This record gives sequence, C-alpha cells and structure tokens, in this order.
Amino acid sequence: MIDEEQYCIHILTQVSALTRSLQGVVTGLLDDHLKHCVLDAAKLSDEAAHEKIQESTAAVNRLIRS
Repeated sequence: MIDEEQYCIHILTQVSALTRSLQGVVTGLLDDHLKHCVLDAAKLSDEAAHEKIQESTAAVNRLIRS
C-alpha cells in the first residue's frame, strides 16, 4: 500500500486490523499453552509447573511491553 502511495489513513486502518488479528492469535496460543503445557507440567512436578509458569509470565510481560 505504501509503494502504491495509498492514503495514509487507509494504511493505518489496515495495520490496526492486522494488529488486532495478531493479538487474537497470541491470546489463543497463550490459552493453549496454559491449558496444555502448564497443566501437563503440573502433573509431572511442582518444579516443572513452576518453570512453565515463569515461562508464561515472561511471555505475557513481553507482550505487554510490545
């Protein structure tokens, strides 16, 4: 769109739509990770669960900062 010199507001609208879509993908992946990876780790041991929870928290922190 930029190469075609589209109207700036149209480009911003498209970027916003893509951002919302990616946020939906991210929340779905995080939900799946918590329901499967963290839960499976919790069944193995407290230490494994703790590691997965720390990993998840770090991922959420990266998302918040971005």
